[in-house]
Amino acid sequence: MTDTVPTIPGLNAIADRFDVILCDVWGVLHDGVRAHAGAGEALIRFRGLPGGTRPRRVVLVSNAPRPWAGVQAILDGYGVPREAYDAILTSGDLTRSLLAQTPGARIHHLGPERDAPIFDGLDIRRVTAGEAEAIVCTGLFDDTRETADDYRPALEEWRARDVPMICANPDLVVERAGLLIPCAGLIAEAYAALGGRVTYAGKPYRPVYAAALDMAGALDGLAAPAPARVLAVGDALRTDIAGASAFGLPNLLVARGIHAEELGLAAEAAALGDVAEWLGRQAVRPDAIIERLVW
Repeated sequence: MTDTVPTIPGLNAIADRFDVILCDVWGVLHDGVRAHAGAGEALIRFRGLPGGTRPRRVVLVSNAPRPWAGVQAILDGYGVPREAYDAILTSGDLTRSLLAQTPGARIHHLGPERDAPIFDGLDIRRVTAGEAEAIVCTGLFDDTRETADDYRPALEEWRARDVPMICANPDLVVERAGLLIPCAGLIAEAYAALGGRVTYAGKPYRPVYAAALDMAGALDGLAAPAPARVLAVGDALRTDIAGASAFGLPNLLVARGIHAEELGLAAEAAALGDVAEWLGRQAVRPDAIIERLVW
C-alpha cells in the first residue's frame, strides 16, 4: 500500500492478485431496487479466471438481518446471477449462531416482521418488550419515516433493566434507489450511547471475516485462504473498508454507493473526480477505489 489511493477502471486491473473476493451486496451488486449488471458480470469473470493453488471463489458478505437463503431470494428477484458467487454469509446467520447458544431464551424482536425468518427453527421464545431477556434489533419498523429517536423510550426502559441487545445489522444506512435508508445500527448506536450492552453481528467486526474465510476454504475442502490473497469489496468506509482493513484484507471501495453524493456522483452522468481531499477527511482509507464494480 502507498499513501496514494489508486482509482482503477475495472476489477481486471487487480483480479490476478486474489484467490477470493468477499463482496458486499447492497450498494455493490444492487441498489435496493435492481441489480448492477456490470457487477455480476465482473464476479463471474473473476470466478472464471484460471486458479493458482486453489479455485477463484466469491463469498457475498452482507449485513442483511436475515438468513442467507432469504438474501439469495432477493438477489434472484433483482436479477443478480447465481453464477456470480459461490456462497453467502449474512449478519442474520451470525445472529442465529449467537441465539443458538442460549436455548429457551426470551427474546424480543425489534424490527419489521419481514425479518422474522431470522428466528426460524431456533429454540427461543419471542416475547413482549417488557418480558425480554435480550433484544434482537433487525431494523426500524418504518425506515421511510422513523429515526432512532422514536425508539428512545423503549431503549431507556431496557437500559434500566440492563437488557442486552444483539444488533443483527450494524449498518447505519443503506442506499435504496439513490436514497439513504436508516438501519438497525442507528438504534444500536443510540442504545450503546445510553450505556446499553450491544453485540454486533456483521461488518466491521472480526467474527464475520473469520467465518467468511473459513467458508471460502470449506467450499473446496481447503484451509481458509491467506488474507493477502483475499479482496474485500464494499461501498461503505465505516463497515466494509474499516472492517477489512482491521482484519488485514486488501480492500476496494465502490464509489457509487453510500458515499456517492459526497463524491459528487449523485447524478448518473457524473464522473468520479479527484478523491484525495475527501479521503483526507476520513478515518479510514481504502486500498483502491472503483467507480462501480465492473470488469
